[in-house]
Amino acid sequence: MRLARYHRGMKDIVDQVYRAESRRVLATLIRQLGDFDIAEEALHEAFVAAVEQWPVEGVPDNPRAWLITTGRFKAIDRLRRRSKWDVALEDVMEQVEAIADDSAQGETEGVEDDRLRLIFTCCHPSLAAEAQVALTLREVCGLTTEEIARAHLVPAPTVAQRIVRAKAKIRDARIPYEVPGRGELEERLESVLRVSESPDEAR
Repeated sequence: MRLARYHRGMKDIVDQVYRAESRRVLATLIRQLGDFDIAEEALHEAFVAAVEQWPVEGVPDNPRAWLITTGRFKAIDRLRRRSKWDVALEDVMEQVEAIADDSAQGETEGVEDDRLRLIFTCCHPSLAAEAQVALTLREVCGLTTEEIARAHLVPAPTVAQRIVRAKAKIRDARIPYEVPGRGELEERLESVLRVSESPDEAR
C-alpha cells in the first residue's frame, strides 16, 4: 500500500514537471537536434524514462536538465541505429551529432532564448499565416490539434495537415532556428505579435 502511494505520488510529480517544463525542454531539443519530429520523439522518450527511473533513483535536482540530456541521448542512439539500415538518414545523423556536440555546455543555458527562437521559427514569413498560428499553438503552447481546431472552427485534420506541412517547409527550406537580426526584427515582430494573441482564444 505504501509503495503504491509512493508510485502514485511520483507519477503526480512527473505530471507536474511535464506541465511546467515540457515546452521548454522541447524548444531546447529542437535547437539541439535540428528537427521538430525527432525532438518530439525525444521529449516523449525522456518522460517515459522519467516515469521508469525517478521512482527508483529519485527526482533529479534539475529535472529540466535531466530531461534535455536524456532526450538528446535517446534521440542520437535511435538515429544511430536507424542510420545503419537507412542511407537517407546518414546526413541527418551527421547533422544531429554535430549539433549535439555543440550542446555539451550547460543544458538549461539559454532555455528562454530557445523558446524565443522557436516562436520566431514557427512564425517565419515563408509559412502561411494559418500555419504559423497552428504550429505555434502546438509546439510553443502545447495545445492539442483538437483544441486548436475547435478554437478556429476548422476540422482537426485540416489543422494537423497545416502543422505537418509547416514542419516540412522548415526542414526542407532549412529555415534557421534563430531570433532574426536587428535589420529584420521589427518586420518579423508583427507576425509574432499576431500569433501571440491566439493562445488565449484557443484555451
